[in-house]
Amino acid sequence: MKNIFFGLLAVFFFSNLSAQKMPENDKTEFSAEALNQKIQDIDGKITTVGEIFGAHRGKVILLDIWATWCPDCITGFPELKKIQKKYPDAVYLFFSLDRIGKEEVWKNGIEKYELNGEHYWFNTEWKNDFDNFIDLNWIPRYMVIDQTGNIAHYYSIHADDPRMIQVLEKTLKN
Repeated sequence: MKNIFFGLLAVFFFSNLSAQKMPENDKTEFSAEALNQKIQDIDGKITTVGEIFGAHRGKVILLDIWATWCPDCITGFPELKKIQKKYPDAVYLFFSLDRIGKEEVWKNGIEKYELNGEHYWFNTEWKNDFDNFIDLNWIPRYMVIDQTGNIAHYYSIHADDPRMIQVLEKTLKN
């Protein structure tokens, strides 16, 4: 009985690890479907991901995909704030995956965690055209978008990922 318990525990543990598996291919450009994904701003205006990225053409973007119900997202905020302080020339975008109908929860989370940057909410199910395109399998998810709107860094799930910070720094220097 003990062996069965530990066997099931091991299966559960390793199946959860696969949920965080890095995508096999880093993408460098967004698909038209991903860019056309509708998203709501903090004032309730519906826009698209492409319009948001286009408004920041010429700037480097650090994108944080998060939700108020995500403990790993919340744990990453202090490190993200350090990055914001160290790299103030980047644009910081927050795309929320808070559940449909939870707009106030999302807005309260922004205030509670004192998140500085531009805030948007998908107001859709987890899997939408943008999330599907980026192979979203875990949040938080961090991406760096370069000055031309291309993906400079495709996948990080920790704000202190040295690879992401290195790409952010290098991209800001270009």
